Amino acid sequence: MVNQKYKIILSGGGTGGHIYPAIAIANELKSRFPDAEFLFVGAEGRMEMEKVPQAGYDIKGLWISGIQRKLTLKNLAFPFKLISSIWNARKIVKSFKPDVAIGTGGFASGPLLYVAASKKIPSLIQEQNSYPGITNKLLSKKTQKICVAYDGLERFFPNEKIIKTGNPVRQDLLDIDSKTVEAKNFFNLKHGKYTLLVLGGSLGARRINELIESKLDFLDTQNIQIIWQCGKLYYQQYKIYNNTNNVQVYEFLNNMDFAYAAADIVISRAGAGSVSELCIVGKPVIFVPSPNVAEDHQTKNAMAVVNNDAAIIIKETDLNVDFENKFSQLIVSPEKQKELGTNIKKMALIHATTQIADEVEKLLRK
Repeated sequence: MVNQKYKIILSGGGTGGHIYPAIAIANELKSRFPDAEFLFVGAEGRMEMEKVPQAGYDIKGLWISGIQRKLTLKNLAFPFKLISSIWNARKIVKSFKPDVAIGTGGFASGPLLYVAASKKIPSLIQEQNSYPGITNKLLSKKTQKICVAYDGLERFFPNEKIIKTGNPVRQDLLDIDSKTVEAKNFFNLKHGKYTLLVLGGSLGARRINELIESKLDFLDTQNIQIIWQCGKLYYQQYKIYNNTNNVQVYEFLNNMDFAYAAADIVISRAGAGSVSELCIVGKPVIFVPSPNVAEDHQTKNAMAVVNNDAAIIIKETDLNVDFENKFSQLIVSPEKQKELGTNIKKMALIHATTQIADEVEKLLRK
């Protein structure tokens, strides 16, 4: 394939669920077009400003944040932030002159994709969830293509623009079985002892953290060792448990392939990115969906897996009553663990990243 010096601009952020798909798409396009130039646009002060440079890409920040659902003084600043962000997005687009624009959701993708589309730059958005955010709903009228991970999104988007691809995931997750020994050594874990991986998303999940803290003695009686990613917001509170036997607490896990490879059982939120990754990883999962999201879409994401006998779900309100019983039943049944792991792996859409890159390539070649 002839190397093309395309200019590709990407925007997505606020949480890992928007950032990592954008990075995965960029990595795939970079492998196809080594001479292409990439620029990310994020929200100032958010985690993309750190994670994107770590992945080897340049990023520019906009002064933007979302609208708070409850009445708050922060909302008074929103119109000014929006005007500022559109103004700066115009400057970025005018200076960079992209051949294509890609949005994966989050605050910053709104102004950037709006400006790109208004300048007739071919644009694509990727919607990870079963229920889209307001940014992508608005952008869908202006962009050429919408890559989705769930059926039924023609309720929200123009049907002729929708392509079902699944969600991009990190390619290093595709072969974690070969990394188990190396991963357990990396985390200084005991071989032959069950490892529980606890994930609450990049910022953390208060209720999951409270659960694990309250169940440390119970988990110890089950002879479990724990990798606990408690999140940025909670690390100062829970890092004291690093002094406990068989417990490792992390603000954030940079080596997710090793974390998954080391794990025997996973407790996780049910954000779209997490569900997609866990399908590929193929380990038994207990989902604890966040109830604080639009249209309760994490429960819908989790139930799509549970209905295929591929995971266990425990609602936050049921944790105190159900957790010990369901966890104990799972830990004593290698058959159930194998069934869940096998079934969830059948649901993996492993070619999402390449399919999205194919759609971007079509836009570039038009």
